[in-house]
Amino acid sequence: MAKARLAGFAILFSAHCCSMVLAVTLKSANENPVVKEFDRAELSCLIHSISTANPRIEWKKIHSEGPSYVYFQNKISGDLENRAFLLKPATLVITNATRSDTAKYRCEVTAANDQKSFDEILINLVVQVKPVAPTCTVPKSVPVGKSAELKCSESEGYPRPQYQWFRNREEIPEDPKSSPRYVNSSYTLNLGSGTLKFSAVRKEDAGEYFCRAKNQAGEAQCGPQMMEVYDLNITGIILGVLVVVVVLVCITVGICCAYKRGYLVSKKQTGNNYKTPAKGDGVDYVRTDEEGDFRHKSSFVI
Repeated sequence: MAKARLAGFAILFSAHCCSMVLAVTLKSANENPVVKEFDRAELSCLIHSISTANPRIEWKKIHSEGPSYVYFQNKISGDLENRAFLLKPATLVITNATRSDTAKYRCEVTAANDQKSFDEILINLVVQVKPVAPTCTVPKSVPVGKSAELKCSESEGYPRPQYQWFRNREEIPEDPKSSPRYVNSSYTLNLGSGTLKFSAVRKEDAGEYFCRAKNQAGEAQCGPQMMEVYDLNITGIILGVLVVVVVLVCITVGICCAYKRGYLVSKKQTGNNYKTPAKGDGVDYVRTDEEGDFRHKSSFVI
């Protein structure tokens, strides 16, 4: 009886082992590798179990428009042709990863002699890119009490960098209340967008500013720029306005006086505006002929 049971267990165990061996199974040492740009990247695809001697191995890069071959018919293809190789049995190695390599990759193994003849595994590769020097905008001068905005932006780094602002080489904290030096400041700092906004600038806010962009791959910064803060001369502004008003009043009064005195009235004489010459005493001029000759007659009044 005992021998029969042992024989049964042996049969079941061997059947279980055969079912295990007759199924191709893939695993990965790292399904989410992260590397810096131009470093080596390994896309781990490990054949955990297989019975077929020469399985078919393929790698595909997954795009939004569909997959494309990376390893097919025992050779590298596509944009990885001269900078990748297959590490036996199925791991794909990229010798110098670039930002364009960030994508999902699928390892596919087909084992014709296995009961379960196909398996696949998805690897998500992220290539981190160091930021370049950001573009910084700092106002040159701002009056006390007015608002001011400092901007910092960078478009190359991946993942998207965080931004830091510095004044006189000292980092400006995200929360002004966290530092005794900035507790009275009225700024807001957005680390994600790189904007530093002052709602009311103080004299103490003057200084040399620069911005730094930073992510997991590295950091870069722009050159320092000076921001001056000056006081508004209220008295000078008021006096200037009064002087302008007085000048305008004087000009207006002068024009009115000139007009009233007739200096600005035109006195041109037309051809019909003349007086008839007065007659001489005791002489009448009478037209006597057609030629227009005149004769005079004397009239005396006694």
